[in-house]
Amino acid sequence: MGEESFIYSFVARGTMILAEYTEFTGNFPAIAAQCLQKLPSSNNKFTYSCDHHTFNFLLEDGYAYCVVAKESVAKQISIAFLERVKVDFKKRYGGGKADTAVAKSLNKEFGPIMKEHMKYIIEHAEEIDKLIKVKAQVSEVKSIMLENIDKVCDGFLLFISLCSSIQETRDTNPAKDVVPEHENQAGRVWYLIISDPCNLAFNLSWI
Repeated sequence: MGEESFIYSFVARGTMILAEYTEFTGNFPAIAAQCLQKLPSSNNKFTYSCDHHTFNFLLEDGYAYCVVAKESVAKQISIAFLERVKVDFKKRYGGGKADTAVAKSLNKEFGPIMKEHMKYIIEHAEEIDKLIKVKAQVSEVKSIMLENIDKVCDGFLLFISLCSSIQETRDTNPAKDVVPEHENQAGRVWYLIISDPCNLAFNLSWI
């Protein structure tokens, strides 16, 4: 990843840019400012593409963090940069310290900080990319585990419901054996809970 991978960055409160940094000339600050005017106020992440560059935004608590990068830079790398800038900015100016700052007033203090973060991300892009992929895999595994837990819980609820039906049938028809079907269903549900929780929802549809 070349030194010119990150072109421009800023931090804004609302639509007022408080600090910005770049070593390049061009119209990208104007384009980024235009994008900023159109962004919603809700916390979110946005990426726009223009002329072989991406304009990446991270919005949180009324502040906008932006970086313009070459399109060869992966989106997750740009977002990783913005996350670092956000954490550092909040550490320095949190608690309302930047709430009354005027336009460009933090350039001298925070501009060099953004430069440092650009350099760090560029130099460690491969490691950061690997870490992001590992985190994504962990999140996927967690999601699958939670989904399987939900399926098992649904199975237990069905098992309890069938057991209740068996007991109610016995209570209302004490002299008649009319529960084998319910008992068989309950047995099958219990078997699926124990033996195949991952496909429990699919298998239950056949019971």
